[in-house]
Amino acid sequence: MPRVLRSLGATVLSLGIVVAATGWFYVAQPHVALPGPSMRDALPLDEAAHRSGVPLLLFVAVWAVAATLLGAVARWARTERLTAGLLLAIGVGAWTYAADGFSIFVVRQIPVHEAFHAAAVLQAVYVPAALAGIGGALLGSTRVSARPRAPLVIAWLVAAVGLAGIVDAVFPQDRGTLIDALGPSHVHGLSTALVAPIGFALLVTARGLARRQRRAWLIALSLMAVLTALHIERRFDQGAILTGLAMLALLARRADFRLRGDPSAQPRVAVHALVAAGGILAYGLTTLYVNRLMVDQPYTLAFSLREIGRSLLGLNLGRDPHLSGSVSEWFPITVFLLGVGALAVLLAEWLAPWRYRVRQEARERELVRSLVAAWGEDTLAPFVLRADKSYFFSESERAFLAYRVVGGVAIVSGDPIGPADERCGLVGRFLSFAHERGWRVAVLGVSEGALGIYREHGLHALYHGDEAVIDAESFSLEGRAIRKVRQSVHRLEHAGYRAAVLRPGEIGPGLRTELEAIARTWRGEAPERGLAMALDALFRLGDSEALFVIGFDECDRPHGFLHFALCPTASALSLSSMPRLRSSPNGFNEWLICETVAWARENGMARVSLNFSPFAALLAPEAELTGVQRVQAAALRSLKGHFQLDNLLLFNRKFFPLWQPRFVVYERRLDLPRVGIAALAAEAYLPFQ
Repeated sequence: MPRVLRSLGATVLSLGIVVAATGWFYVAQPHVALPGPSMRDALPLDEAAHRSGVPLLLFVAVWAVAATLLGAVARWARTERLTAGLLLAIGVGAWTYAADGFSIFVVRQIPVHEAFHAAAVLQAVYVPAALAGIGGALLGSTRVSARPRAPLVIAWLVAAVGLAGIVDAVFPQDRGTLIDALGPSHVHGLSTALVAPIGFALLVTARGLARRQRRAWLIALSLMAVLTALHIERRFDQGAILTGLAMLALLARRADFRLRGDPSAQPRVAVHALVAAGGILAYGLTTLYVNRLMVDQPYTLAFSLREIGRSLLGLNLGRDPHLSGSVSEWFPITVFLLGVGALAVLLAEWLAPWRYRVRQEARERELVRSLVAAWGEDTLAPFVLRADKSYFFSESERAFLAYRVVGGVAIVSGDPIGPADERCGLVGRFLSFAHERGWRVAVLGVSEGALGIYREHGLHALYHGDEAVIDAESFSLEGRAIRKVRQSVHRLEHAGYRAAVLRPGEIGPGLRTELEAIARTWRGEAPERGLAMALDALFRLGDSEALFVIGFDECDRPHGFLHFALCPTASALSLSSMPRLRSSPNGFNEWLICETVAWARENGMARVSLNFSPFAALLAPEAELTGVQRVQAAALRSLKGHFQLDNLLLFNRKFFPLWQPRFVVYERRLDLPRVGIAALAAEAYLPFQ
């Protein structure tokens, strides 16, 4: 009940303020004379007496005071800023439109629809609405949410305004269309020329708004103010409404745009701006000098600078009368396009996410090694020790995440490592850390047990595949089902092959060179792949962290090997790579895996983790799938030969492993295409990093 009474009281007070502001002009107009232009048709009832105009300064001042009072009322009513701005803009606009339309009907004695049509284009209708909206947006009540959606909505709105401006500038002949209604007013001269660059700039800025950057907010607000000024030059139309709504939204939700930009971008953008300006200037000066020389005309620096400046502003896009020949047609356009392109590049660079550099200090590496040894319960934990990852620690430095940034996406590798009571807070701090830098967040290789941590922070999970894990104690080569593996083992043993299990420190220089050559030959031209589930170097880990299972032929020559990371806390071996010579006999890898399982059983290791099988649940032959899942499975099988999806699954199934599902965690569904591209790039399946 108090809330209803407060809202009712605010409505009555607001109506009184609007009526008082409107009536005050009729009282003050005969007694106030101020210099400057006047607001025409501000007093339609006095049109017959030729006193309908009011000094512009007076008109703006009165409505500014009224807007301030209306904003204060909205704050008293605890109305959120954006809601207050929209309600006041619509309410005051509707009041002035109705009052002026009725006044024109009474004074001019014309049909009602013509009277209100005339009122719809009056600046005296739109200016009070804009000021009232600004008052509500500035003074309304503030509401802050943990995951605001307003920045994304505002980004789309700003992008729509920019796109409408571009279309309107590029196709100015299309009048009376929807684009014309949404686009800015059709003004002349410099105003027309500025519409397209402003539209491009708004499109570029919209992405920064979606990231909640303060820089983007300031740029967008400034551009909107200029665009509004272009409307005022002629008169308001429907395009001004869209622009005004965008401005109100920017003002009202200004608290959502707090993230600072990359400090390192300032000197870089300044240098690039000087280079761009110098390049355009050199191009313009050279072209104009040659043109004047060819037609035997005098050449001056002042003339060239003036022509370049007019072309940059788009004032000579039709044809430059001061130039001769075809140069007069293409020179202004090229300079204009160069300027717009340079502006877009500089804006994009200024608003880009923070640059990422891999950083691993010696102290951090040692701390990470100790934490992995103490808390690395997951079979993917040792892979965080790759050299291409950075680390983010909890405040106590007892827990951490390993991550890498690709294409503005911070890709976290595996589960958080550390005490359970610190993992949730660690994820929250990392999300804030990434968002401050304009990065989206995705996590690869998440175990089922860790999903709850990410869901507490509003993140989503998508099934990615299954990890094949052999239980060392129960594994057996007995039985018909595993006979193919058993046959491979017997064939290799009868051929005189033997396996050696060695720590990295037990491998001499000669054997090390041979193993590296095998890995290099096996990989061929392909890059070293993997991020969350592989190591980036054979000898990255020490004796307590890695294991080699090497297969030798009867002449004691190595034919291939399995490289494992040790997970003592998880009592597991985790397979990193299994390169071999092309001449190795069939079943070579199967034999080495069986030798590894035997070693693990004898040395107290409970599990052996094999290859990760992407989308194993979809590709399994006996899987019961829905119609959509069948389409997905068919699409995945069509990638055979590129990503080895079904080959890995068939290989792993030979050992009848336990299947442990793995997930990709992401923030928004709209991020999925971007996350997918970034993940493929991080795994070296795409040619950029």
